[in-house]
Amino acid sequence: MKSWNLTHKSHQIRVENGWFSGERLFVDGELQDEHKGLALRSQLTGKIRTGDAAGELIKVSIGGWFIISCQIFVDDTLIYSGS
Repeated sequence: MKSWNLTHKSHQIRVENGWFSGERLFVDGELQDEHKGLALRSQLTGKIRTGDAAGELIKVSIGGWFIISCQIFVDDTLIYSGS
């Protein structure tokens, strides 16, 4: 399983990608979105619900052929891009 962890305005964002478990988006430990099954590209969405960033929308794009990459956007601004 591959995972990406980052902090945005004191909120923890975690994205998980696994062959059998699918893709998951967690915000502050709360599961916000999940996709199961095989796909070359997946998109997840969520929302920060508390604190100084409350109401900000999160979009995640995961994909790739040989190397899985992840891009995380908060309110349409790219805050992370990597593999």
